[in-house]
Amino acid sequence: MKVDLHIHTHASKDSLTSYRQVLLWANRRQLGALAITDHNTIAAALALRELSPIPIIVGEEIRTTRGEIIGLFLQEEIPPDLSPAETVRRIRAQGGVVYVPHPCDRVRHSALEPEALREIIAQVDVIEVLNARVTLSADNSQAEDLARAHHLRMGAGSDAHQGYEIGRAYVEMPPFEDAASFVRSLSQGRVIGGLSSPLVHVGSTWAKLAKEFRAFTSFPK
Repeated sequence: MKVDLHIHTHASKDSLTSYRQVLLWANRRQLGALAITDHNTIAAALALRELSPIPIIVGEEIRTTRGEIIGLFLQEEIPPDLSPAETVRRIRAQGGVVYVPHPCDRVRHSALEPEALREIIAQVDVIEVLNARVTLSADNSQAEDLARAHHLRMGAGSDAHQGYEIGRAYVEMPPFEDAASFVRSLSQGRVIGGLSSPLVHVGSTWAKLAKEFRAFTSFPK
């Protein structure tokens, strides 16, 4: 099955993608499952899990004090701005999977700091070796080298903030039922996909500005 492990919805401040669009594009790309990984919230993932005809992995892209970490198979939301070590502890406390997104992205300031990654590497389950929104393909190659050096499982995701990005990168892997079987299946997975156009970042900026404008104009005078 094809599984996109990194997708955002309108619940993220820089996305306008509706539930309908997520399901529409997942169907068009023939995905067998997908992870909803909004910034600092699992609300949309929980809602989509009830609506989707295909399995939804409840995830969260969590802002730590030193960069982002994704938790997969979460039961409860994890607050932002904790240390990486505490964030990992909370993911593991609820039986979740620790997934490090775009770890070697030289352009994106939200990437986990290299020293912070070294400090938690023994607790990491998956390194994202293909992120479709990375600007430089060499950064994905470096992430793959990192995963191989530490004998870690390899993940891939579109990092979609707009519907048409969904499925741009994914892992082809055997079916799974829960976090434990997911980790086992990922060990047999194959990373597939490529980079999205740099213009997708314009869409994210527009979404963020549109939400800020909407909030400003609705603020009580």
